[in-house]
Amino acid sequence: MSIGVYIRVSSPKGQKTDSQCAELEAWLRRRRLKAVQWFEDRESATTMQRDAFQKLQAAIIAGQISTVVIWKLDRLARSLKEGVNVLADWYQRGVRVIAIAQQIDLSGPVGHMIASLLFGIAEIELHHTRERQAAGIALAKKLGVYTGRRPGTTKAPPTCAWALRKQGLTIPDIAQALGIKERTAYNYMSRRR
Repeated sequence: MSIGVYIRVSSPKGQKTDSQCAELEAWLRRRRLKAVQWFEDRESATTMQRDAFQKLQAAIIAGQISTVVIWKLDRLARSLKEGVNVLADWYQRGVRVIAIAQQIDLSGPVGHMIASLLFGIAEIELHHTRERQAAGIALAKKLGVYTGRRPGTTKAPPTCAWALRKQGLTIPDIAQALGIKERTAYNYMSRRR
C-alpha cells in the first residue's frame, strides 16, 4: 500500500501545478514518505470523469493506495454531493485523506464532518462565481461587446455530431463519443433543422 498524491488545475491553458507540487513535495519530505504515486489532472472539478482522478480511484479500489494527499479539498470535487460521496467511498475502503494547505486529516468522524462543511463552502463559492460570470456576460451583451463563443469552436465541430446522428446514435451517445456536453449536442441538432 502506498500514498496517492492528487493534484489538479482547472485548465490546461496557463495554469500550472508547480505551487501545489512544491508544497506537497515539501510536506512528503518532512515526513520522510517515499512510496508515492502522483496523479495530475488539468481540467475542471465540475466533472468527476477526469483521467488521473479515475486512475486514482482504480488504484484505491485495487487496494494499492491507503492514503490520499491533496493540496486542498476542492482539488477533488466542487460540489458537496460529489465530494462527500468520494470521501464516503474512500472512508469505507479505509483510505485516509489529508489536505495539507488546510491542515486537515480526514480520518475519523470529526474529519468527515469537517470535509462536509468545506465542500459545502466550495459549492457556495462556485455558485457565486457562476452568478458573477452571468452578470458580467449580461453587462457585456448590453454594451454590445459580448457575442459568445463562435459555433464549432468546441472540441468537435457540429458536422461530426450530425454525421453520428445520421448513423442512428442518440444525443447522449453523441455527446460521449465527441467529448462534449449533452446540451452542446442538442444545440448542434437544433441548428441543423
